[in-house]
Amino acid sequence: MNFEPNVNFERDGFPMDAIYTAVATATHGREGRAVSSDGKIDLALSMPTELGGNGQGTNPEQLFAAGYAACFGSALGLIGRQAKVDVSEAAVTAEVGIGKQGEGFGLKVTLRVELPDSVDEATGRKLVEQAHQVCPYSNATRGNIPVELVVE
Repeated sequence: MNFEPNVNFERDGFPMDAIYTAVATATHGREGRAVSSDGKIDLALSMPTELGGNGQGTNPEQLFAAGYAACFGSALGLIGRQAKVDVSEAAVTAEVGIGKQGEGFGLKVTLRVELPDSVDEATGRKLVEQAHQVCPYSNATRGNIPVELVVE
């Protein structure tokens, strides 16, 4: 089957035209390979040992964690620039957990945001909460999986 990417999305009544569309193909599920259409990603996949796999390759949760952390960091940078607060040295760590949920499996995320010492706690918390409102990953997961924000 060949699917054309849908470039015009609508969420909450607001249309969105995709500016960029990433394309990746995975074969053989969690024990296979993931390759991006431009070849920049070409990874062996394997189940983590905690789920009964050999843990030799990466797994979807690691890829999701890396993407979410990077995306959230960019959203935080945007919010920081708008507020004229330098958060350029902030670090975002995403912890993506997977576990049984009813008959299937579910995910949960903890975002740990380490802010520069120059940002006070109240300002930092406000910036992180605002970033959570604009980050595309946060918007995609909101109401679907629990996301905990931890400001360090």
